[in-house]
Amino acid sequence: MLAAFTFNTAENLPVGLLEIISGSLGVSLSAVGLLVTGYAATVAVASVPLAHVTRAAPRRHVLTGLLAVLVVSSLAAALATSYGLLLVARLLTALAQALFWAVMGPVAVGLFAPDVRGRVVGALSVAGSLALVLGVPAGTWLGQRSAWQVPLAALAVLGLLSLVTIAVLLPTAPADEAPAAYGTSPDARRFGTVLATGALSATGAFTGYTYLVEFLDDVSGFAPSTVGALLVAFGVACLVGVSITGALLDRHPRAALTGAVATQAAAMLGLYAAGSRPVAAVAFLALMGGALGPVFMATQHAMLRCAPGRTDLALAANSGCYNVGIAAGAAFGGLILPLADVRDTFLVGGLLTAAACAVLFGGRFLGDDRDRAA
Repeated sequence: MLAAFTFNTAENLPVGLLEIISGSLGVSLSAVGLLVTGYAATVAVASVPLAHVTRAAPRRHVLTGLLAVLVVSSLAAALATSYGLLLVARLLTALAQALFWAVMGPVAVGLFAPDVRGRVVGALSVAGSLALVLGVPAGTWLGQRSAWQVPLAALAVLGLLSLVTIAVLLPTAPADEAPAAYGTSPDARRFGTVLATGALSATGAFTGYTYLVEFLDDVSGFAPSTVGALLVAFGVACLVGVSITGALLDRHPRAALTGAVATQAAAMLGLYAAGSRPVAAVAFLALMGGALGPVFMATQHAMLRCAPGRTDLALAANSGCYNVGIAAGAAFGGLILPLADVRDTFLVGGLLTAAACAVLFGGRFLGDDRDRAA
């Protein structure tokens, strides 16, 4: 959980430090923004190849190696004296994260009985969500009161704590013999359905979410001083959503995924239709926050069940597709803005998410009897 929290904080921390890093290194805000988009693109491209290359290595060794990379790259970022060095350090962290999400899930759930694995996935997702609610705001606060290098160095300390704990306590076993190395109900069709659902829902979500601040300002009419509090509320809603969904995953895995995707679609379409009314905007914003985290969590849990081969490769594919969706959604929204209103990014995002729902239902109707009964 600490490792998940640290990686997610590392991924999103530059968002809160954009202006500070820009002024310190003498580069544009858009260049600093590449520290986030380049990170996501690296995770998308590298997840499956790295999982394939390391498929035979003991998981404890892989995780300690990844955390060592996190520590070194975080220190390198904190000591960077130029934008180029900072970007290289960030991409090194992204390579470690690309493999971390593929390996971490099977290792963690493999320590527990199969009937409680949903709760384990939920606990890890709570830790990841805390990065947005606690990690990024705390890192931003620390960077504003000292220097942007300080929170990056703090990430190295957290990574070192995780490394030592895993190196000392995690059992060592051959990768193929790990309890959760293979799916419990392998199904290639279900695997494809979940991949498509995750990618479509991520594209839909980030078509609008990328421009949420502008939406809250221009459409809902909130003051800039209020938007920060609304973003924290969004993160809290995400944390609540993953906590509730984690409790449901073991008993109702299909309903949890379908419900999260449907809720995201309803929230985005609600923001489009009623976002000009502040009370409605807050309600639908909370609903969207409560769905965004659970969608990815539920797809990750589904991979542990339906993976047609190794679960680490399936999780890597899921993480890669989801990050492709994030990048595609941000780009898609950017194309819509010059042609329409910022409200329309939520309309298109909601429709894309509704299409993800259709993919889910289509996969269920086309699946075999075993798939429908799972």
